[in-house]
Amino acid sequence: MIEGNLDKTGIGLFDKMNGIGAHEVIIETPLHDTTISTLPERKIEDIIWAYRDRVVDLKKDSRFQYILIFKNEGEAAGASLEHSHSQLIALPVIPRHVFEEIEGARLYYNYKERCIYCDIVRQESFSEDRSVTENEHFLAITPFAARFPFETWIIPKNHNSCFDEAQPWEYSSLARIMKNVLRRLDKVLNVPPYNYIIHTCPLRSQMKEYYHWHLEIMPKLVRIAGFESGSGFYINPTSPEEAAKFLREAKV
Repeated sequence: MIEGNLDKTGIGLFDKMNGIGAHEVIIETPLHDTTISTLPERKIEDIIWAYRDRVVDLKKDSRFQYILIFKNEGEAAGASLEHSHSQLIALPVIPRHVFEEIEGARLYYNYKERCIYCDIVRQESFSEDRSVTENEHFLAITPFAARFPFETWIIPKNHNSCFDEAQPWEYSSLARIMKNVLRRLDKVLNVPPYNYIIHTCPLRSQMKEYYHWHLEIMPKLVRIAGFESGSGFYINPTSPEEAAKFLREAKV
């Protein structure tokens, strides 16, 4: 619910608060049998602007700490509706995974005095082993320690910690490279189920120097089982270099 107060309370060693937040569904097209990868670039840009406009509006609410934007494509990826859509959830807390990612970026910055994502862009642009495609403003790569086969990240070349603070022309470039990457995945993996998530800074944060927003696409080709859940390690049978080669060579 958006209405109400958080009412944080302690129960012994446990903490409890009300389920305050916002959950919105972005309907990506009026056509029922269309996927985002087959939409014109301008329509994909409209979706990205919808994400941005909703973040700008919801961040005015001081109770919200983080806004998560994600897409589940296909039943295996958790989609409960066939019609192409994505979702936005505003939370009154910063998720643990987000906190750990940001903390790792901060520690790297404190040691190197450089943003780790800017370093990734420079290195992967130079080596090209894991580079998939790029345009003026974005680089698409398969990350060095990919958790999933054909996991692909789209990273802005210009440093910016917040998705909603990107320049207008960057949203247009993002639409182009998203379509390109998703079509490559469709071609190589025969239209796989996948999740994508926009990783961005928490609301009202002061981490401009060391965090860098980006988009992660994770095809659902393997199952997460006991080993992964118990250890936090992921078994990936496809090297990122091999996956990048297949995606680079795909005819789209």
